[in-house]
Amino acid sequence: MSPHRLFEVVKLVSADLSHRNMDDCVKDVINSLPDNLLCQILSNLSTKEAALTSLLSKRWRYLFALVPNLDFDDLSSLHPEVMMLDPTSFISFVDRVLKLGGRDQVNKFSLKCGVGVERDNVFPWISNVLRRGVSDLSLHLSPQVDYLLPSNVFESKTLVRLKIATEHSLGIKLRNVDLPKLKTLCLDSVVFEGDEIESEFAELISCCPLLEELILRNLAWDSWDYCSVSSKTIKRLSLCFDEYDETSNSVSFDTPNVVYFEYSDTIADKYPKVNFDSVVEAHIAIRMTVDQRANAIYRSDGDEETEKVSNATDLLMGICNVKTLHLSDNTLETLSFCCEAIPMFNNLTYLSIESNLEVGWESFPDLLKNCPNLEVLVFQVSKSDP
Repeated sequence: MSPHRLFEVVKLVSADLSHRNMDDCVKDVINSLPDNLLCQILSNLSTKEAALTSLLSKRWRYLFALVPNLDFDDLSSLHPEVMMLDPTSFISFVDRVLKLGGRDQVNKFSLKCGVGVERDNVFPWISNVLRRGVSDLSLHLSPQVDYLLPSNVFESKTLVRLKIATEHSLGIKLRNVDLPKLKTLCLDSVVFEGDEIESEFAELISCCPLLEELILRNLAWDSWDYCSVSSKTIKRLSLCFDEYDETSNSVSFDTPNVVYFEYSDTIADKYPKVNFDSVVEAHIAIRMTVDQRANAIYRSDGDEETEKVSNATDLLMGICNVKTLHLSDNTLETLSFCCEAIPMFNNLTYLSIESNLEVGWESFPDLLKNCPNLEVLVFQVSKSDP
């Protein structure tokens, strides 16, 4: 019997404990398996499903706690209606599983919890799995009271993948960073705190010598006048800031080995350095702030040639080697007002553009003219179109 088939059998048993009259030979096969193989099978289940198998027999009672992949979600745990009303049951469940696991290796730890699960609960859980050599750590936290994540999250010598997300009120302070094995870093909506955020962020990147994928979404930082990403190891880079109507003074990218680039933000005042020599695919969604757009439209109504409110020319020059390019509808309008000259895209064969009749298309003819090898042109109708 294949491991996949065994996994399906165990999942069936955990989903419906009334099926106790399983064929004896199948029972014998499963019971003859060593604990480590059973744990491997259970690792394909969510922690709540794996916990249900503890009711099968004495042998299975604590086996689920030895699974190297742990996934806790207080919105979809054993009794979601209870978890939402009383977080203490979720807290007790996580405490029990981690205690039963002892010092056994943890490969993956995923934690999603909301209001009612606070720092005094979360910090010991994080420290527990870090001590046990976790390589994949995913945290989605929405505390009721603001707090900073413990610094040991950024001092792990075993982490390969780190994801931190929040709905609100979760901060990080970058100091003494040491992530020698980290390959994927995702920060979503967290608050950067510190007096020298620019240099601390640069140190974060430099202290991840193996980093290949960097995802930054809707980060909140105070007094950060410029953003700079510099790395020769990053291959996939995503910077998406969709929830703010503010602009940066300066944004730079020195990432010569990036092959996939996603950028969604208000247009910066300037792009001093944009190095994407290896880029193959890019998704660009730049927009003007409300003030920039009003200023641009006001200036365009005059008869005199006026200075651009910002300039995206250097950004486009930096990605001109791209083969596949996706542009949002706002990007077209932004290029109309904020681009002195559209560069040649000699390698571009696939161009996808979101279509919105309410947004200006003045830049489109020049863009199309500068794509001499274009093979595919796609218009994606946005929801606001009829």
